[in-house]
Amino acid sequence: MSSPQPDLQPLNSQACKPHPMIGLRGQDIFNSSRTVLAQTIRQPLHSVRHIARFSVELKNVLLGQSTLRPATDDRRFTDPAWALNPLYRRYQQIYLAWRNELHDWLENSALPEHDIRRGHFIISLLTEAMSPTNTLANPAALKRFFETGGKSLVDGMAHLTHDALNNGGMPSQVNKEAFEVGKNLATTPGAVVFRNELLELIHYQPTTESVHERPLLVVPPQINKFYVFDLSADKSLARFSLDSGLQTFIVSWRNPTKSHSHWGLDHYINALKEAVDAVLAITGSADLNMLGACSGGLTATTLLGHYAALGEAKVKALTLMVSVLDTDFDSQYSLFIDDKTLLAAKRRSQKLGVLEGRELAKVFAWLRPNDLIWNYWVNNYLLGNEPPAFDILYWNNDTTRLPAALHADMIELFQNNPLPRPNALEVCGTLIDMQKIDSEIFCVAGTNDHITPWQACYKSARLFGEHCEFVLSNSGHVQSILNPPGNPKASYLHGLPLEENPEAWQTTASKQRDSWWLHWRDWQQARSGELKKAPRRLGNKTYAPAEAAPGTYVHER
Repeated sequence: MSSPQPDLQPLNSQACKPHPMIGLRGQDIFNSSRTVLAQTIRQPLHSVRHIARFSVELKNVLLGQSTLRPATDDRRFTDPAWALNPLYRRYQQIYLAWRNELHDWLENSALPEHDIRRGHFIISLLTEAMSPTNTLANPAALKRFFETGGKSLVDGMAHLTHDALNNGGMPSQVNKEAFEVGKNLATTPGAVVFRNELLELIHYQPTTESVHERPLLVVPPQINKFYVFDLSADKSLARFSLDSGLQTFIVSWRNPTKSHSHWGLDHYINALKEAVDAVLAITGSADLNMLGACSGGLTATTLLGHYAALGEAKVKALTLMVSVLDTDFDSQYSLFIDDKTLLAAKRRSQKLGVLEGRELAKVFAWLRPNDLIWNYWVNNYLLGNEPPAFDILYWNNDTTRLPAALHADMIELFQNNPLPRPNALEVCGTLIDMQKIDSEIFCVAGTNDHITPWQACYKSARLFGEHCEFVLSNSGHVQSILNPPGNPKASYLHGLPLEENPEAWQTTASKQRDSWWLHWRDWQQARSGELKKAPRRLGNKTYAPAEAAPGTYVHER
């Protein structure tokens, strides 16, 4: 992969784009903390005013006159004792008053806007870590201590020791002993029908008497294992697709090691091209439909641009899930990104040969510490419970690595943002022009997605022009993908045209109850050709079935 030099943008702190694979440096956190602390000295009167206001609120708390309450969506203080017990209520209100005053002091300081945003992030890390719910004073923890005769504390210390030794000091999010890939995860019948150095191609056994002529090829993100599309039977997009009469194939990426550090985007595109040719040869179809999620969607889109440059029409329709193609947007990831962090991220993966998936998972966790860290701190250590047995969390913790070359390519894509600009990106010897892609596009995003914000996905969808339909699910990043029908809380928005302003589109879009999967099924079937008798065997003579699904690459650590 390369970008023609004349189109490159200069690298500076203003031009840098957010990227979820860069990470957070301890030095950046330290520098921002020092900036915030120094401001207390530079603005002494400002600080004194807020100390005085905090003192007044503290007096109201002690006298029982405070009206402070946690936010309605703050699940930390759900135990009735926080509201009913006078001591606990005051403890909670002192914490809320302190946290609110810190943020208000920062918001009204004379710091530049960028430093203020960084400061809010630092203060949130501090105040959420020091929440009274994270201490043994937590009423739920005290109740559990007395109910178990102290055993909960002993068990909690054992869990803490285990995580310190085996989980990098992070609270375990899932009981890994409860799941095994191929046993109670990724169990849809199928077989590996093609393998190259980078991927295995899994062909799934049809579940209907008739199938649509045009097959579906699913491209997962390279940073995760493919079975997010085939968890339990009730959360399997693979089974849903098969039951919808779609001939379904899924790519299983290999988990690279240091010896594969040279694999870049070009290598992945060429490997994916071989998988496409195998699918077409097996099904006898002239083209296929494709589905890509997150970085897999970016890879699939780049492949479509490559095909368009070659004049090859091998993809009829493409579904993109939580995928960002236009990186000119703002998010938490941009707070600590500058030329130094970009260079440091590249150098680190080049030195190690890979970007470790577990390190990336830590970054994601610290962006939502209440949900992804302190929640498990309370459950595992204070209550002494075992980590939950939850299939999505098991998959989320079953991370893979990125080869250094692909990591560098991804950083450059987000740094230089070439896809919105014709011929600004070169892949496999061809220049990519999104305007030449004439495949029909279906884009999905989630309103609560903290990894790929829905506005960024919407902006990316507009790159395809009138060929694209956009759907907004009322869920987060992973839940936008795993959205099986039947959830009474599920809903989604859809509608055309895609206006320039995403919020304007949101106000006029049509709202539907239940899962977007149902809407996608109708859209997909309409673009999958005529029905024919389902094949009785997987693969063909050239691409004979080998290992049963989920294959071998998925088990590589």
